[in-house]
Amino acid sequence: MSNLSKQIIHTDAAPKAIGIYSQAVRAGDTVYVSGQIPLDPASGELVSGDIELEIRRAFDNLAAIAKAAGGSLADAVKVTVFLTDLAHFAKVNEIMAQYVPQPWPARAAVGVSQLPKGARVEVECILHFAP
Repeated sequence: MSNLSKQIIHTDAAPKAIGIYSQAVRAGDTVYVSGQIPLDPASGELVSGDIELEIRRAFDNLAAIAKAAGGSLADAVKVTVFLTDLAHFAKVNEIMAQYVPQPWPARAAVGVSQLPKGARVEVECILHFAP
């Protein structure tokens, strides 16, 4: 049995969960941030039309949750990107570099057929804070 307690992280600066999950969960020095699609936190609507805006909104949501957890995307040790079209991979690299400083975290990019609400991108991450 683990003695680590779980702390739920929530911020109104990111979209509320659209299912039975938390925006993020802290366990010890690690924060697991749920996948973020390009939902506008104010309206709850999907930002759509331009893939660059969609990718930025997903990273904005991640950054807001990282801030609510007491850190930033500089604390990311693992990022996973889900794309419905891997042709957008280069744009993800370009935009991610504006949000996540070096040294780069570990990362995976996965091509998928569908994402929630018809989104074209979803990004999740794991943050680690030094004790």
